[in-house]
Amino acid sequence: MKTDGHIDEVLVETFKDGDKKALATLVERWHKRFCNKAYWMVNDKEAAKDIAQDSWTTIIQNIDKLREPKRFKYWAFRIVCNKSTDWLRLQAKKNTTGISYELKANVNSDDTDYLEKERLKRLLLTTVNALPAHQSAVIRLFYLQSYSLKQISDLLDISVGTAKSRLFHAREKLKTILKTSNYES
Repeated sequence: MKTDGHIDEVLVETFKDGDKKALATLVERWHKRFCNKAYWMVNDKEAAKDIAQDSWTTIIQNIDKLREPKRFKYWAFRIVCNKSTDWLRLQAKKNTTGISYELKANVNSDDTDYLEKERLKRLLLTTVNALPAHQSAVIRLFYLQSYSLKQISDLLDISVGTAKSRLFHAREKLKTILKTSNYES
């Protein structure tokens, strides 16, 4: 039985040998997943498509450097994650959250509790986006996508200890920001 890793290995090696159809097959196998991964990280469909496309450019330019073609999936997802965090960092620099956020209900003056919850959500989203890219990525993968620390370490090509450390430091920064905003209990 051929595993995904074996299929990717054959396709990568075939592409390296000059067969453009192998690249088309890789794109067919992975493009939608790359778009989905980018979307989960940036929460913007158009940006996710652009990130996936940009990731393919980087993948094609650097595929000769891939030492273990059977690990194409992890290598390529790391590129998508890095491009996504770069996009988030750029959005934070532009002083935007990078996330389209709209109130879903008409709010009147009696809805102060609702408004306060919405303000907290926006504060959290803004704060997560303002974290250093490596911490923001770990927070998003751990909390939004429910990846384990082991999966995060494989995906980002870091040790489990580094993933734990980044998650810890990101939580501490979030806690500090929320404490100064009077939201910590």
